[in-house]
Amino acid sequence: MKTFERKIALVTGGSRGLGKNMAIAIAQKGIDLVITYNSNKAASNEVVTAIQSIGQKAVAFQLDTSNTKQFDTFIEQVTTYLKSEYGQAKFDFLINNAGTALYAPVGDVTEEQMDAIYNIHYKGVFFLTQKALPFLHDGGAIINVSSGLTRITMPGASVYASLKTAVETQTRYLAKELGGRKIRANVVAPGAIETDFGGGRTRDNKEINATIAGFTALGRVGLPDDIGGVIAFLCTDDAYWINGQRIEVSGGQAL
Repeated sequence: MKTFERKIALVTGGSRGLGKNMAIAIAQKGIDLVITYNSNKAASNEVVTAIQSIGQKAVAFQLDTSNTKQFDTFIEQVTTYLKSEYGQAKFDFLINNAGTALYAPVGDVTEEQMDAIYNIHYKGVFFLTQKALPFLHDGGAIINVSSGLTRITMPGASVYASLKTAVETQTRYLAKELGGRKIRANVVAPGAIETDFGGGRTRDNKEINATIAGFTALGRVGLPDDIGGVIAFLCTDDAYWINGQRIEVSGGQAL
């Protein structure tokens, strides 16, 4: 089991949507994958099979990234797998992608909604990263997935966008604090994308889709293929000198 030449990426929420696309794009760069899924094991198995068909190793583990009590057990599962498959409990890239939407005006947001989205979009990202750091190779990278909504203000997205802004700030701190280990930390901020995120709102609502396309310089709404390749690029040596940055991938929305 000769393993140190093989690079390994951990992608949360890798069973569908952007996570699925980025996991496959990363595999196409010759990188092995560990992905997580929340509830849809069958979908995660399909992604694993797709990655294996490319010629890379892949495995999926269940994880609710809003539940920090699961993190120790999850990290133990991952490191046990890595030791068995690669002979050491280290990986190279952590991509914090898992998330859910919340569309509600400020006046309608409940405390329960706030807590739920805080747990997945900030607390979960923060503490999963913390738990993963001892097992991240020096010279590796952390990529946090944010949103174009931290720059573009759209009614109903105040909580979601505010928490993504917090993640963007935390990412800069990671870049600074982990510089001694040569670990890079960056944010990729997709614009509106046609996926099932938020119940498929951007994909299925023709009026919303047309409105967003109308204020996007390239004239359409984003697709998953527009995002995965950027994440994959950040997992390569060509991206080594990119650190502490927010990279918006939106086709030029609301310029």
